[in-house]
Amino acid sequence: MLDPTMIAGVDEVGRGPLAGPVVSAAVILDPGNPIDGLADSKKLTARQRERLYDEIRCKALCWALGRAEVVEIDKLNILQASLLSMQRAVHGLTLSPLKVLVDGNRCPDLDYEMECIVKGDSKVPAISAASILAKVTRDREMVQMAVEFPGYGFDKHKGYPTALHREQLARLGVTRHHRRSFKPVSDLLQNDQ
Repeated sequence: MLDPTMIAGVDEVGRGPLAGPVVSAAVILDPGNPIDGLADSKKLTARQRERLYDEIRCKALCWALGRAEVVEIDKLNILQASLLSMQRAVHGLTLSPLKVLVDGNRCPDLDYEMECIVKGDSKVPAISAASILAKVTRDREMVQMAVEFPGYGFDKHKGYPTALHREQLARLGVTRHHRRSFKPVSDLLQNDQ
């Protein structure tokens, strides 16, 4: 059996939005310092995520963030950019894991023993912790983006293709944070030519 202190959980957020980066996190939890309430970040309230975010950063043996920017998403495609952001998160860890557990069905290219776990963010505490770090980090960035680009509602929809976002995108136009390879952004850009 593997030493549980050397298992990293990895997850990403931001595959579906029309704007903003993909953000990933890798976390190695400390079995001697457990964290209550870890769960899939999507099943927690914003307040629960914020509390757990601070606790994870304090109690984990180590953690790291990785990201892929909009230009990388447009150049590579969203799947490859997501894998790249996960790879960057694992490479950022200050401890070398013996095994990496990745949420989903695709693993990034890494020189570690790896296992993909579908719905891992609700099954594996280290992946749950990674999903929380990634989501809170990305959500905070989107709130800042709303200050920089008022009117789009980034603080509300976090870049996802809600009716509000699509309406404001059509009305206000494409920002540098929008993914040009994603519909309806690509359609708007074509119509502007």
